Amino acid sequence: MMNSPTRLVTASAALLAPLDRARRVMLKKLGPMAKPFIRRRELRVMAAGCGVVGFSLAATMISPFWLLALGPVVLGVPHLLADLRYLVLRPGLHRRRKWWLPVGMPLILAGTSNFTMTSGLTACAAMALLARGHVRRKVIALGIILALLVAVWCVGDLAALAFAHAHNFIAVMLWWCWRPRTAWRGQALVPLLFLIASLSIFAGWLEPLSQGLVWQPNGLGPDYHLSFLAPDMSAPWGLRLVLLFAFAQSVHYGVWLRLIPEDDRPQETPRTFRSSAHALLADLGTPLFVTALVVALGIALWSVFDLASARESYLRMALFHGYLELVAVTWLFVEGSAKQEGFE
Repeated sequence: MMNSPTRLVTASAALLAPLDRARRVMLKKLGPMAKPFIRRRELRVMAAGCGVVGFSLAATMISPFWLLALGPVVLGVPHLLADLRYLVLRPGLHRRRKWWLPVGMPLILAGTSNFTMTSGLTACAAMALLARGHVRRKVIALGIILALLVAVWCVGDLAALAFAHAHNFIAVMLWWCWRPRTAWRGQALVPLLFLIASLSIFAGWLEPLSQGLVWQPNGLGPDYHLSFLAPDMSAPWGLRLVLLFAFAQSVHYGVWLRLIPEDDRPQETPRTFRSSAHALLADLGTPLFVTALVVALGIALWSVFDLASARESYLRMALFHGYLELVAVTWLFVEGSAKQEGFE
């Protein structure tokens, strides 16, 4: 009799086999053109990154408010799962039990209390102190964290809003630091395009199609997003900041669901869809995998009946993840590289 993990593996293999067959057919039709992308990770990741930036920019120009509405509902839970997988489980940080209380408790408070930034930065300070690294790096990290705490105290509630915008850019920086880059610098094209597109949106050089601003979900139009993402900001800067957030958030999801998984994988060549599913289950374990699947399907079903409420509920649930990424930045800086012993 098969146990639960075996049944999940068997079910995923059956569901994903057609996708693997379709990809094999496509690669055969592409012929020699596909071989460099299969053999060279850097080239494949560069192409995927440019695709993520291009898609996000196009979606922002066509319908930014639908992008803001559907992105968290469709990709939010998988992206949270990727956060946990690559920032905690894969490097084995959950096994460092001495971190559970000093780092974990402030992270929980950051997602559940009114002192989000203070709690998140406290978790970063604990990470800086406890991570395995040179004292000089610890001092630098603690100095930056202290400066940020002073800034949070000075600006008050605006700090959380600033971080909400900044954390989309943090994801791109995390990806760039994830794996040592080779001498081939083509992948620099991805962050370069991202920064150029971001500047173009905020400067007003790129504007959505007129129909794109009208085409919006009920109750999730410009006024709603301006009140949360650019309160009291004068026109046209408020709308531009909302558009920048829509674009950067979409790239943020692409980084966690496409680029970091590709760079973190030990093998140079891509996995099949079935192998990816098996690796995901092995990293997460059955209970976490099933819980995430149920939550993702529940939010998706809820959104069919009340998109605004489903989206808001996801965002409340996901408050902690931005601070988890900030803690990861601290860990990467102090320990020097994501390729520490937990990844070997």
